Amino acid sequence: MKIRRIVSLFLLSILMTGLLLTPQAAALEAIDAKATAALLVDLDGDIVLYGKNEHEKRYPASITKVMTALLVLEAVDEGKLSLTQEITASKSAFKGLDPDGSSAGIEPGETMTVENMLYCMLLVSANETCNILAEAVDGDVPTFVEHMNRRAEELGCKDTHFANTNGLHDPNHYTSAWDIYLIAREAMKNETFMTICNTIAYEVPATNKSEARELHTTNSLISNWRILGYLYDGASGIKTGTTDEAGHCLVSSASRHGRTLICVVLGCKGEGDAIESFSESARLYDYGFNNFSSQIILEENEMIQEVPVALSKENSAVVVHPANDVTAILPNDVKPEDLERTITLNNETALAPIAAGDVLGKITISYDGRECASADLLAQYDVSASRFLTVKYQIIQFFHKTWVQVVLVLLIILAIAIFVWVKFFRRNRRYGGRRPQYKGRRSYRGHRR
Repeated sequence: MKIRRIVSLFLLSILMTGLLLTPQAAALEAIDAKATAALLVDLDGDIVLYGKNEHEKRYPASITKVMTALLVLEAVDEGKLSLTQEITASKSAFKGLDPDGSSAGIEPGETMTVENMLYCMLLVSANETCNILAEAVDGDVPTFVEHMNRRAEELGCKDTHFANTNGLHDPNHYTSAWDIYLIAREAMKNETFMTICNTIAYEVPATNKSEARELHTTNSLISNWRILGYLYDGASGIKTGTTDEAGHCLVSSASRHGRTLICVVLGCKGEGDAIESFSESARLYDYGFNNFSSQIILEENEMIQEVPVALSKENSAVVVHPANDVTAILPNDVKPEDLERTITLNNETALAPIAAGDVLGKITISYDGRECASADLLAQYDVSASRFLTVKYQIIQFFHKTWVQVVLVLLIILAIAIFVWVKFFRRNRRYGGRRPQYKGRRSYRGHRR
């Protein structure tokens, strides 16, 4: 018997040890992007999954061309240009360009359609096309650059100033990872923009000064034509950029399981075929897809709280619930207690009558100090109103109106004035002055005899 107890205790200790050593749910993976600035955002709800110096001013290099292309395509949408419209390159468009910079080999006097120039701009990062199209949109390059800065401000960019159309280095030409995200997010709404950015290879037809051109994208996340080893499943667009001062930069997007992420990396290192802007973007995408997921954090049938009710004899409160199931992109290891709920009621006390489905407030869910989801709060059932209490309330509310109170005060003042007038002034008129008295004797005049 004693041996059995010892064996039982031994087995129990092994079981408890196994339970204690059972691995818990994996904590959020730590990551540090090899970039001077980086940003990873889930496009559904603008959820920031990773940020590093994302609001610091940095040189964007040719990522600038995302804004240039956006303005050109907006001009197309407005009817100022058309994609099939032919544009002739002026000599002024080549002023100030670096002869060693990226180019499609377009020459002054060469004619090409707007669409083909956009392909040259976004696939092989042709600097000259930026100025050529800028002149087509706004007449001259300086005016177009002002247009770029104005549009950036409209998009909410606070750390951006453009000095040129193409991203060639200029100390006064800068932006931030966050601002690049804002610009790219807007550009991605344009189908033509994304079609061009997702193109791996494209042939520009022969022009008046050139034979047909074969273009290949500079984005190695979607093409291995230039460099092998960086293809990323689900990647799409958007734009590369490289200068000595900016380093290797990339803004891109990737989709998987119904989610779309946007990644910005600035100031990455690169030598030969080892380009960290591609490898770090892929690593950030893996981080975002593997460690975050869409989770239901509120269910429509969940009873949130009771809201006090007035003007009803049947109910003193009504229960509210979310208008719908609420989902949010959150770390896989998040727990319900990690989420903070904030309830804002339209009124601290709801007034009857109330119909089921009436919006009585709002619930906001926050995680780690950041709002991640919200929903209206609806009444669960009908609440009827008491006619007597309603009339009483309406009378009280009527007399609480400012103009009514002003009128009442004026009437009171008028009543007091009338009372005073009646009390004093009319009394004086009634009992006021005595009849005049005659001093001395009256003379008597008799008849003379």
